[in-house]
Amino acid sequence: MPNAIVIGAGIGGIATALRLKKIGYEVTVLEANSYPGGKLHTKDVNGYRFDLGPSLFTMPHLVDELFQLFEVEPQSFFQYSKKNVICNYFWEDGTTFSANGNSDVFIKEAAKTFGESETHLKDYITGNAKKYDLTAALFLEKSLHKVNTYLSSDTVKAILQIGKLDVDTTLNTINEKTFQSRKLVQLFNRFATYNGSSPYQTPGIMSMIPHLEMHYGTFFPKGGMVQISKSLYELAVRQGVIFKFNERVQHIKVEDKKAVGAVSDKRDYMADITVSNMDIFPTYKNLLQDQPHPTKVLEQERSSSALIFYWGISREFPELDLHNILFSENYKEEFSAIFNDRTIYNDPTIYINITSKEEHGDAPAGHENWFVMINVPGNYGQDWEQLKTAAREWIISKINSVLGVDLEGLITTEHILDPIGIERDTSSYRGALYGAASNSKFAAFLRHPNFSNSIKNLYFCGGSVHPGGGIPLCLLSAKIVGDLVPKF
Repeated sequence: MPNAIVIGAGIGGIATALRLKKIGYEVTVLEANSYPGGKLHTKDVNGYRFDLGPSLFTMPHLVDELFQLFEVEPQSFFQYSKKNVICNYFWEDGTTFSANGNSDVFIKEAAKTFGESETHLKDYITGNAKKYDLTAALFLEKSLHKVNTYLSSDTVKAILQIGKLDVDTTLNTINEKTFQSRKLVQLFNRFATYNGSSPYQTPGIMSMIPHLEMHYGTFFPKGGMVQISKSLYELAVRQGVIFKFNERVQHIKVEDKKAVGAVSDKRDYMADITVSNMDIFPTYKNLLQDQPHPTKVLEQERSSSALIFYWGISREFPELDLHNILFSENYKEEFSAIFNDRTIYNDPTIYINITSKEEHGDAPAGHENWFVMINVPGNYGQDWEQLKTAAREWIISKINSVLGVDLEGLITTEHILDPIGIERDTSSYRGALYGAASNSKFAAFLRHPNFSNSIKNLYFCGGSVHPGGGIPLCLLSAKIVGDLVPKF
């Protein structure tokens, strides 16, 4: 039986291991950390449980599909519930908006709150769905680097309607042309952050992203986001996938332009195929030092990173839900600070995730566990201690202003994660959350493919390669690898 090595037990690595196991490989996953899941990890602090990484769960069918491959009922491992409210939005002038998961309800309530035409909103949302339907099979479900992808009817259909995809303009331009309300423009601009980009640079085709929330919905996994990776790990173990934790890969073995395995800090492994779930930059710089590097790909602009404060809060806030956004007063300046000045804006947009709203055991009774995040640049050598101190003051001041509270006195415990920590814990170059940014219309084509053009039997999965970052795209990258590798 052929064997495979997967480097990294992130969500993409676990999903790839499962797909390789299904098609006949014996699979060993090598992981430097002591736990599976990569960014999908958890931390307990003084009676509060926090999901450390991704906090938004969409397209759960991509997780269910992995269980169904092995004719296992997903619910026996993994349960989740659909949210009626996608997100609560707050502005400093007192405006609030609760985004309903039903698109018809969303349209009516958004039109009323922001003084917009229901027709414009419906046309916008319908147009987003069409963009997704035209491009999903090309950009998300197949390799962009294989000729046969471009010979399909789906590709021809997308090319013939390329004028409707808004690739030659920015997301912000599309939103400003569509809506008169600055707040509604800002609400839809924020979806650029789902791939770590700026709405003032990323192409208008990215307006398809809200369609994923409205069409598929948003969900909460029982036990928190970490249950996604935990359940898939348990499934993989039951199917015979071998995991080696606390084992750091030193380099990928290449002989005669063919990957033949990997060398860890404990032993050598031979393999018929090798898959890296590690960020593409350290994969080349650390594991393939003696091989030619794809310079243009590795020099691409990195996505934004995050500064996250994990706070135990000693009271409950009924006006907040699982997902909450407190918007900056000047969104354009905020993104300019992140991508042009590589610093933190003094009025950052704040995201607050509170899993104790759904999983009451995540915080003591009468308390809440706050995951408080702002978008920040990657690590380029900034003084992060100074930036963290300043950002903490700005965040607390804004929360106090918007919610009318004295937050400092309510914080019972604190843990902080910055770009340096993200890079250290997950090997994500510069702490970027999504690999390369999507700040150009060519970004999708510039992402590294899911296979090597110069080294046979070497493949890549995860958020730093095609089709991109985030849980759904990482799972799709695993599916693409499964379609590319030799079958037995």
